Amino acid sequence: MTNARYVITGGAGFIGANLVRHLLEHAPQAELTVVDKLTYAGNLAYLEDVSDQIRFVEADIADMEAMTALFAEVKPTGIFHLAAESHVDRSITGPAAFIQSNIVGTFTLLECARKLWLDDENEVTGRFLHVSTDEVYGSLGPEGAFTEETPYDPSSPYSASKAASDHLVRAYERTYGLDAVITNCSNNFGPYQYPEKLIPVIIRNIRDQKPLPVYGDGMNVRDWLYVEDHCRAISAVFDRGEKGRSYNIGTENEWTNIGLVRLLCDLVDKELGRETSSQELITFVTDRPGHDRRYAIDPSRIRDELGWEPQRDFEEGIAFTVRWYLENLETLWNV
Repeated sequence: MTNARYVITGGAGFIGANLVRHLLEHAPQAELTVVDKLTYAGNLAYLEDVSDQIRFVEADIADMEAMTALFAEVKPTGIFHLAAESHVDRSITGPAAFIQSNIVGTFTLLECARKLWLDDENEVTGRFLHVSTDEVYGSLGPEGAFTEETPYDPSSPYSASKAASDHLVRAYERTYGLDAVITNCSNNFGPYQYPEKLIPVIIRNIRDQKPLPVYGDGMNVRDWLYVEDHCRAISAVFDRGEKGRSYNIGTENEWTNIGLVRLLCDLVDKELGRETSSQELITFVTDRPGHDRRYAIDPSRIRDELGWEPQRDFEEGIAFTVRWYLENLETLWNV
């Protein structure tokens, strides 16, 4: 697309920073404006090596005045909306921030896009891609997988706020005709994830020989998706996805939490040349409220309609991720 101007919200976060790199490589003609509030999980250091190729704006997506001014100036032809509060535990102890960022923030962006793209005087059109989560579907039993037709059944304030934002995006597409698409992904892993999520926390604690906390009996199941594969999927949906459609993104790569922690122990111990297994540090702790038992994604739609498939083998990806965190935990986060 000529004269492509993309706004990436949350672009200084984990998935956002990886998406910025992907777009710079695969859509080099596009002008990229990264918007991020720079909360604890956002970090300009994630973008330091590409800072001369993007424009960065520090702003809150829930600030209507700031977003209106930004849209008027940039006149984006595409919105990649990733900005969100995303940590389930934090949503339990402090849900207000999740309502503000995930619901009010999404509404604010939709309103700005509607006014820019659907006002005949502006002569600017574009696509709104909303990045969401498989957690909106709730918990699966031992069999089956989430499809795009699975009813929403969120269990936490986080997943409820993401479900609400999904519904807003659909409503704006159906009511106003906004060109919008939604992606619902499984658990991501890879570089630049703030060390509060399972994989970087466990890697750090193994390195430091601290207890490895595992909720409940450790048998909760998640489907793990390498972040670069997720970015490729987002790009495919933006470029070729059908207006008003949602696409589930997953790799059919299910691991129990305890199985993944044990694997990380083996990988970190190997990297650090340790002979004693760090699995002895595993500590089972009281399960968190509303902890969904199992997530699994059926990626048939994105595979069959858009030709997307994961490229990074899980074993290769997780080994690379372990090495990356061991090299970067102290540099990026001073931990």
